[in-house]
Amino acid sequence: MSKPSVLVAEELSPAGIALLEEDFDVHRADGADRSQLLPALADVDAVVVRSATTIDAEALDAAPNLKVVARAGVGLDNVDVDAATKAGVLVVNAPTSNIISAAEQAVNLMLATSRNTAPAHNALVNGEWKRSKYTGVELYDKTVGIVGLGRIGALVAQRLSAFGTKLIAYDPFVQPVRAAQMGVELVSLDEVMERSDFITVHLPKNKDTIGLISDDAFSKAKPNLRIINAARGGILDEDALYRALKEGKVAGAGIDVWTNEPCTDSPLFEFESVVVAPHLGASTEEAQEKAGTQVARSVKLALSGEFVPDAVNVQGGAVAEEVKPALPLTEKLGRIFTSLAGGAASKIDIEVRGELAAHDVKVMELAALKGVFGGVVEEAVTFVNAPLLAKELGVEVSLVTSDDNSDWRNLVCVRGILSDGRKVSVSGTLSGPRNIEKLVELNGYTMEISLSEHMVFFAYNDRPGIVGKVGAVLGETGVNIAGMQVSRDTEGGKALITLTVDSAIPDNTLNQISTEISAATTRQVQLY
Repeated sequence: MSKPSVLVAEELSPAGIALLEEDFDVHRADGADRSQLLPALADVDAVVVRSATTIDAEALDAAPNLKVVARAGVGLDNVDVDAATKAGVLVVNAPTSNIISAAEQAVNLMLATSRNTAPAHNALVNGEWKRSKYTGVELYDKTVGIVGLGRIGALVAQRLSAFGTKLIAYDPFVQPVRAAQMGVELVSLDEVMERSDFITVHLPKNKDTIGLISDDAFSKAKPNLRIINAARGGILDEDALYRALKEGKVAGAGIDVWTNEPCTDSPLFEFESVVVAPHLGASTEEAQEKAGTQVARSVKLALSGEFVPDAVNVQGGAVAEEVKPALPLTEKLGRIFTSLAGGAASKIDIEVRGELAAHDVKVMELAALKGVFGGVVEEAVTFVNAPLLAKELGVEVSLVTSDDNSDWRNLVCVRGILSDGRKVSVSGTLSGPRNIEKLVELNGYTMEISLSEHMVFFAYNDRPGIVGKVGAVLGETGVNIAGMQVSRDTEGGKALITLTVDSAIPDNTLNQISTEISAATTRQVQLY
């Protein structure tokens, strides 16, 4: 019998190639060249890529026998996971391959920035002995702010503790007790900016973190602040950093990642106090070897039909047909829960009631956690690693099932207690023969409205005319309302507007609506 065929579309470590060649026919192609890639995919069972090869719907269509897409690294921006899932193709990555290298790069940039290593080197090789000009500062006894205390942030904290630093961190999704175990004090982002001598960024890049550290944040900083970004380009606003450096609001920076890559020209290059690198966080021999061997092992497991620990889009066990439609619903409820919470939960309960409870619904707990943590942590969240992430973040998780549910044929509820004692809950159901996803409860308010990509919730004191104000502002902005429901506890009591809209509502429009509702109801509106 012929061996399965594996296409290696980019450079892979020799150890990874050797592992693949033990069991498979290994072929090569330049994945960045579509004219090479698409024909090469025609007969392969698996393809291994890094960051330069795009595996999209077109590539999947060209690979009728494809069973596995393996990304030798962490990010999956170049792989259309949804299209692969629809095509029945497993996607795997190497989620821990570069975390040590990335953490060490952050510390490396911090040391290089504190001791003026780059400009001193350049001066010396140009024949200039400028010892007095490049006097630096020690890390010892300095306050270091860590923005994002996930796996990489935790590794950075561990390494910096050896320098005798005082560690503070901003991460709304980490429990204080978990941070305390690392010797880190959890504080607000403003306090990180105000207190830190050094700041290092370790957040995922998403709509909430893009431009997180900008002009307003820099206005709170010490003039001796040195800031490091070895996470994702765009979290640190490069234009704002330039202005802060130019105006003397910060002392220096170490930048490994850029808003637009490759970046070969930037205003930041004019400052000797800025150390720059071309995204070298994962560029170590060890990280590349780990990435290659990890994905090679995953390909072996997948093609032999075994459970794959690093699977991104497949849970690994059999799921009842009746349960499958509830997984996307449950994941979306998890995302809404996180948006409502806005911070760390100490306990999360996933409740499954009605007809669904007759089946094995353990996978629904995983789907809820995938939604809760997606976009909160640096790595891709999967059905496999979601429970581990909950444990690492100090979140207690439980699954409750009951076939007794008088109101709905089936009901899924994600509820939790936050670290400040607040309670959050969100519930949904699958309705009708087409299993339409509906939101039916949010923080005790009841409704029945179809879930949408763009949703917003306004909590306020019940008063006449509020619905009209909301509609008028959205109409002026050109945002079309697809659905709206008003829920309240009592007449004239507390109320909630739930909106689905056809497009994202601009932040300034949301702020305008909140201001107008607050003025009309004499209560600060809660916006979700």
